[in-house]
Amino acid sequence: MQCFLDKEYRVAQRAAWSVSWAARQKPEMIEPYIKTLVSQLARKDVHQAVIRNTVRILEEIEIPKTFHGEVMNACFNFIEEPSTPVAIKTFSLTILFNLSKLYPEIKNELKLIIEERWDTETAAFRARSKKILKSLKKNNSGNQPEILSSTYNVI
Repeated sequence: MQCFLDKEYRVAQRAAWSVSWAARQKPEMIEPYIKTLVSQLARKDVHQAVIRNTVRILEEIEIPKTFHGEVMNACFNFIEEPSTPVAIKTFSLTILFNLSKLYPEIKNELKLIIEERWDTETAAFRARSKKILKSLKKNNSGNQPEILSSTYNVI
């Protein structure tokens, strides 16, 4: 974690994937650092790899309630900002969808932002958005919402 949080962006960039991988393998290892991870979301002086791997981690774990508001704000900001890399946007979409189970009032905002950004976004954004919109629609019909993840097999 020290390397992941290092001021030298090359060190942080290279450590970011390792921290993400470790968090997927053993989520309990990251629990003491969740506050630190969430604080990374607001920083402008860190490498995009740090932000990308932070949101990747947050999409995979149960985020403590005390950080929900801060995480939601950051994720909405990432999606709304045209220059945000697509991976950060797609992980943010998933985080917001998963939090919408606890905060149904954000569902309409999530749907609206997806629809507004649809024509200007990448295929990856649209693919993730399509899954989310389908799940939101299914949920509106009374079914239990599923939890989305972009987990991939690690060899």
